[in-house]
Amino acid sequence: MIPLNPRLARAPEPAGDQAAKRYCIWTIGCQMNEAESAKAAAMLSQAGYLQTHLEEEADVIIVNSCVVRQAAEDKVAGKLGSLARLKRVRPDVRIALTGCMVTGQEQALAERFPHVDLFYGPSQFERLVEIAPELAHVDTDLAELPHFYQPDAAGSDVTAFVPIIYGCNFVCSYCIVPYRRGRERSRPMAEVIAEVERLAERGVKEVTLLGQTVNAYGHDLPGSPDLADLLTAVNEIPGIERIRFLTSHPKYMSDRIVQAVATLPKACEHINLPVQAGDDEVLRRMRRTYTVDFYRERIAYIRETIPGVTVSTDIIVGFPGETEEQFQRTLDLLAELRLDKVHVAMYSPRPRTLSARWEDDIPWDEKRRRHQAVEKLQAQILGERNRGYLGATFEILVDGMAKGRWRGRTRGNDLVFFEAPGDWKGKFVDVRITEASPWYLLGEPVAVRDHARAGVERVV
Repeated sequence: MIPLNPRLARAPEPAGDQAAKRYCIWTIGCQMNEAESAKAAAMLSQAGYLQTHLEEEADVIIVNSCVVRQAAEDKVAGKLGSLARLKRVRPDVRIALTGCMVTGQEQALAERFPHVDLFYGPSQFERLVEIAPELAHVDTDLAELPHFYQPDAAGSDVTAFVPIIYGCNFVCSYCIVPYRRGRERSRPMAEVIAEVERLAERGVKEVTLLGQTVNAYGHDLPGSPDLADLLTAVNEIPGIERIRFLTSHPKYMSDRIVQAVATLPKACEHINLPVQAGDDEVLRRMRRTYTVDFYRERIAYIRETIPGVTVSTDIIVGFPGETEEQFQRTLDLLAELRLDKVHVAMYSPRPRTLSARWEDDIPWDEKRRRHQAVEKLQAQILGERNRGYLGATFEILVDGMAKGRWRGRTRGNDLVFFEAPGDWKGKFVDVRITEASPWYLLGEPVAVRDHARAGVERVV
């Protein structure tokens, strides 16, 4: 899981008729949602719609929802409430709600949000024709792909998300995803490879392979290829220079996948491996199917096999029945393993899940205290780690700007900023670290790398 990050989907805006219809997409939640919003944007663009970031200008508005936490669901409800006011002013605007909030809830949602014209579940893109009839003429090949590949005047995206497996076969007691996205369904390797090739032709340099349990990829395909096979195939695609994948389950983090990351030059030295809790009894009630010692062993093997690897994890605090002693074991595990990123969330019950039947017996104030304790510990760990990077040089891929600084990530997925004149987007830059905080690094560019020529050009 990633921190909630509401975003507008981006897609090319073909030049031309100012009277053309416009669309706006609002997205919250995981990278899978972002990929699906990109596909909807692709289809609408292909049908002649122009993108707008202003909802009041749009003829079609899509809200892509997340319900993995109550806070996310509340934000979606707030967004739909604001759109009700727009609908009263402009009754011709068409509003659609999609994402995990929709599956199995269409009737209840229609009663709650009568101003919404269409409710469609994850990946049910064909239903968009009900509010955008122009989609009846969209190329069916494009409709099978979650990205838009036509270059635009503003330049290509540098990174892209590529779903490779949908759904989840695990039934963790707190998780609503299997009920909203169904069982695991892997995309054929040839289809994924074709998509990545088109992304590379567009100028994308880094792809992130996505799945709720991404390292379960392939078990349901003929011949049972695995994630290591797919990583190997993507590694051979010209133009793609970095490969990432998430989210992984500890039980499926096989030696073969770890070895593929260690040996494939384009596979980034970063592993996302959620543990969720540091106590075996809590893990058992979460139905996570592994023990703390198993997780320790996987982390040890990953670190022994992949030099310089960074590891991120997820933690849930305040799970029903979690005692202070059990929470302390989680803190102790994090202090012992000193992981490179921790996404921490306070437990909130989700309808239809097993844990929703149990008493949510940890008060909010106590959940908040535990959340803050994890954040404080992680800030200490990362502060110490990042201070050790002062003076070191890292290669980053620049993906854009933020608050006047160029932004990019190391192969280990650390966020780095630098200031420099000119256009650096899409470039591989060696950056010397001059300042360090627990959450990001600041530096100065010292060289630009040309991966196609395997060359380095000094810039200072």
